[in-house]
Amino acid sequence: MRAAAERQVETETTFDFPVRGMTCASCVGRVEKAIRAIEGVQAANANLATGRVSGVLAAGVENAVVADAVRAAGYEPVEMVTEAKVFGMTCASCVARVEKALGRIPGVLEARVNLATQRASVRHLGEVDLAYRLVEAVAKAGYEAEPVRGDGVQSDRERTAREAELADLRRAVLLAALATAPLLLFEMGAHLSGSLHRALMETLGEHTLTILSLLLASLVQFGPGLRFYAKGIPALLRGAPDMNSLVMLGTSAAYGFSVVALLAPGLLPTGTAYTYFEAGAVIVTLILVGRWFEARARGRTSDAIRRLLTLQAQTARIMRDGVETEVEVASVRPGDVVAVRPGERLPVDGILTDGSSYVDEAMVTGEPAPVRKREGDEVVGGTVNGTGSFRFRATKVGADTLLAQIVRTVEAAQGSKLPIQALVDQVTAWFVPAVMGTAAVTLAVWLAFGPSPALAFALANAVAVLIIACPCAMGLATPTSIMVGTGKAAELGILFRRGEALQALRDARVVALDKTGTLTKGRPELTDFDVLPGFDEETVLRLVASVEAKSEHPVATAIVAEAQRRRIALSMPADFEAVPGFGVRALVEGRRVEAGAERFMLQIGLDLGDFADSASHLGDEGKTPLYVAVDGALAALVAVADPLKETTPEAIAALRRLNLSVVMVTGDNRRTAEAVARRLGIDAVEAEVLPTDKADVVRRLQRGGSVRVAFVGDGINDAPALAQADVGLAIGTGTDIAVESADVVLMSGDLRNVANAVALSQATIRNIRQNLFWAFAYNAVLIPVAAGALYPAFGILMSPIFAGSAMAFSSVSVLLNALRLRAFAPVLQAAKAAAGPAAASIR
Repeated sequence: MRAAAERQVETETTFDFPVRGMTCASCVGRVEKAIRAIEGVQAANANLATGRVSGVLAAGVENAVVADAVRAAGYEPVEMVTEAKVFGMTCASCVARVEKALGRIPGVLEARVNLATQRASVRHLGEVDLAYRLVEAVAKAGYEAEPVRGDGVQSDRERTAREAELADLRRAVLLAALATAPLLLFEMGAHLSGSLHRALMETLGEHTLTILSLLLASLVQFGPGLRFYAKGIPALLRGAPDMNSLVMLGTSAAYGFSVVALLAPGLLPTGTAYTYFEAGAVIVTLILVGRWFEARARGRTSDAIRRLLTLQAQTARIMRDGVETEVEVASVRPGDVVAVRPGERLPVDGILTDGSSYVDEAMVTGEPAPVRKREGDEVVGGTVNGTGSFRFRATKVGADTLLAQIVRTVEAAQGSKLPIQALVDQVTAWFVPAVMGTAAVTLAVWLAFGPSPALAFALANAVAVLIIACPCAMGLATPTSIMVGTGKAAELGILFRRGEALQALRDARVVALDKTGTLTKGRPELTDFDVLPGFDEETVLRLVASVEAKSEHPVATAIVAEAQRRRIALSMPADFEAVPGFGVRALVEGRRVEAGAERFMLQIGLDLGDFADSASHLGDEGKTPLYVAVDGALAALVAVADPLKETTPEAIAALRRLNLSVVMVTGDNRRTAEAVARRLGIDAVEAEVLPTDKADVVRRLQRGGSVRVAFVGDGINDAPALAQADVGLAIGTGTDIAVESADVVLMSGDLRNVANAVALSQATIRNIRQNLFWAFAYNAVLIPVAAGALYPAFGILMSPIFAGSAMAFSSVSVLLNALRLRAFAPVLQAAKAAAGPAAASIR
C-alpha cells in the first residue's frame, strides 16, 4: 500500500501561484471553474484573501496550461524570473541536463541555461521560495547553484569564483604537466633516442622505470584527473553521461589496462601486455590545459559587462545641512543634492540644479563629443564631468540608474538563446550516449576483426573515440558569440534588449523608418519667408507670430521661434480662433491676421497666383508652404520644414549598401514625403499615414510573414509598429532605455547606428555559423577517424594523445573565433575607409 501511495505521489504535481484581478467571491468561482475544466486537474482552490490559486495536476499536465486557463478567464497569473549562477557545467550536455532538471520544478514555464555565462534564467509562476528549489534541483542533477543577487555583491562573488576556478585549473595543469613530462620521457624514450633509452636502463633499470611510470600516472589520474571522476561517475550512474564521463572512461581504460599489463600480464592475451600510462596522463593534461585556456577566454567574453560595472563611481559628495559630505554611492537617496567637481564621474542619475559643464556621455550614447549641461538638464550616473563644476538633484539611484538598466539589459541579451541554438540542443541531447555507443561498437569491431594484438588496437581506438568527442565546442558556439556581440553593441550605444533580435535583425530585408524625429530632428524650423510688395517683412512676421503664439501646433512653434531669434516683440492677439486642418486667425494691433494652408486662403477667397511658382518649388524641396493674409489681403508665403539630421543621408546610404530596401513611413502629404525620399535615395514611401495605422503598414510590408521587416521609430508614438515588426529599433535619447515595444534601443539619436546594428548582427550570426560549422564538422570528421575508419585503406590510426589535444583545441578555437567580434568596426567607418560596399570588419 505504501509503495502504491508513493507511486501515486510521483505521478502528481502541484501548483501554487499569485493571480492579479480577483476582487470578489464570483472571481474566485470563475477562476476555479476555469482551472477545473482542464483535463487532468485533480484539485483546484482559489483564495481571495491571499490572491493565490493552488491545486494538484495529474502527470503530464503543465503549469503553463493552468496559467493559460486563468488568463482566458480574465485574470493575470503573476510571472517572475529567477536567475542563478550554476557551477560545474563543462559542455552542452551539462546545459541540457540542468535545463531539464529546472523544467521539472512545479510552476516553471521556461528554463534557459547559458554555458558561456554559467547562468540559469528561469521564468516561472510567482513563488517566493523558488530560488531554493532551483538550487535543490540543480544539486540533484549533479551541479551547484547559487541565486543571483541584485545588490552588486553577486558580481564580486562571480569574479572571485572565476578567479578561484582559474587558479585551481592553473595548479592542476602545472602538477599534471610536471608529472607527465618525465612519464613521456620514460615511456617514449626508446622511440625518441636509442642512447637515451640505454641511459635510462643503465641508471634506473626497467623495473624502476615501470614503477615510476605507475606512480606518475597514478598521480595524474587521481590528482588533477580526480575532477573527472567526481563529475563523471555520478552523471554515469544517473544515466546522463557528460563530457567528464567520456574523459573518465577513456583515461581509466588506458590506465587500468596498463596496470593489468604491468602487474598481472598473465590475465591478458599473449602479445597484448603493453602499457599506456603516458596516454592517459597526456590526455588528462591536455584537457586540463584546454579547460584553462577556455576559462580564460570565457572570462574575456564578459569584458563588456565588467567594463560597464567599472563605470560606477564608488563615492559621492552630497549636501547634508549645507555641508558637503562624502558617502558611499549606495548611501545616496533620491532627492539628495550631489556636488560634482571637474573630471569626476557622476555617481547617480539626476537633474542639474546649479552650475554648468560639458559631460562626456560616450558610455551611454557612443558619441565621443561632450554634451553641454545647464540647469534643468538630465545627467546620467557613470558619465564623466568636464572642466566645470555643478550640483544636481538625484532622481534615480542604485538599481534604478541608467547604468544599472544597461547592465541588466546586456546581461539579459547575453543569456538569451537564438533560434539557431535549437539544432544544437537537439543534437547534444543524444550526443554523449551516442559517442559511448560508438566507442563500444569500435571496441567490439576491433576485437572481432582487428589485427594482432586485437585487444590493444581495440582499446586504443575506443579510448580515442571517447576522448575526441567534444560537445563543449557545440555548447559554447552560440552563447560566446552572443556575449561578445551584445557587449560590443553596448560599447557602440546599441542595446539589444533580447538576444533573439540579433538573428531577427540579420534576417531583415526591409527597413521601415518613421520620418519625424527619426530621419528628421523632430523640430520644425522656418526656412523661407517671402512678402509681397507693400508689406514689411518684420511687421508681417510680428503679426503672424503673435497669432501663432496662441497655438500649440509644431508649425506655430517654428514661426514663434524665428520671431524670438530676431528679437521681435510680440503683441497680445484678440478673438483668436483655430480652424482645425486649415489655420488660425486673430486680431493683432487692430489688424485681422489669418495664417494657414492653401485651402484656408481659398476658403476666405484669396487668389494665390502670385506665389504659385514659389509654393510648387518649396513643395518639391520637401518644405510645407503656408500663407499669411493681413486685413483680407495676401501678404506673405511662409515655408516650414523639419530639417533632416546631419547623419541621415549617410545612414540611408549605408543601409542600401547593406542590400536592404528602405521605406519611409510618415503622416506628411505625399508630395513633401516623396521630395524627402528623392533627396535621400529612399526606395519607397508610405505617406499620409496616421500613427494608429503604422502597424498596418508594417504588416503589409511583411507580406504575410514572407518578408522580414525592421521598423525604426522613436519608441513612443511608434509603439504599435515597433511591436508588429520582426525587429523594432527605438531611437533613444540616452535617458530611457526601457522602451518596452522595441527589441533594440539606439541610445543616441544617430541614425547611423541602425546600419551599425544591422552589420553587427550579420557579423555575429556569421560568427555563430562559423563556430557551429567547425564544432559539428570536427566531430563528423574525427570520430570516424578515431574509430579507425582510415586503417583498412591507409593504415592510419589516431593516437588517444592526439585525440585529447584535438578535443582541447576545438573548444578554445570556438572561443577565440567568438572573441574576434571584439574587433568589429562600425560599418560607416568601414565605408569611409574603402571605396567598395560597406561591410563589417569581421568576416
